[in-house]
Amino acid sequence: MSDRSLRGMRLGAQSMESEAGVEPAPRQRVEYRCEDGEQVFVTFSSEAEIPPVWTSKTGKEAFLVDGERPSEGAEKAVRTHWDMLLERRSIPELEQILEDRITLLREKRGERAGA
Repeated sequence: MSDRSLRGMRLGAQSMESEAGVEPAPRQRVEYRCEDGEQVFVTFSSEAEIPPVWTSKTGKEAFLVDGERPSEGAEKAVRTHWDMLLERRSIPELEQILEDRITLLREKRGERAGA
């Protein structure tokens, strides 16, 4: 019985389907270049939209070779909570509100104003 034992495969380890007749999707190889001359090659689907900027493995920004560079001034500055607050209130007004809230908090705690 031991000479005729069945040999099995681990579940999920290998596919039983062959690669015959399978064609991979069409691809294109795109070149990017950093400011210091480092080349970065990325493979995309032929249908994919190619981004003008790519981050290399070293963390540097690489720009598309023979492509348009993105404009720097197009980005809008991010408004913080503080910026929006200053649009509604002045600094002296904010200081007065702070003093009022601190006084109210101290009264709730039972503390004296001078303590």
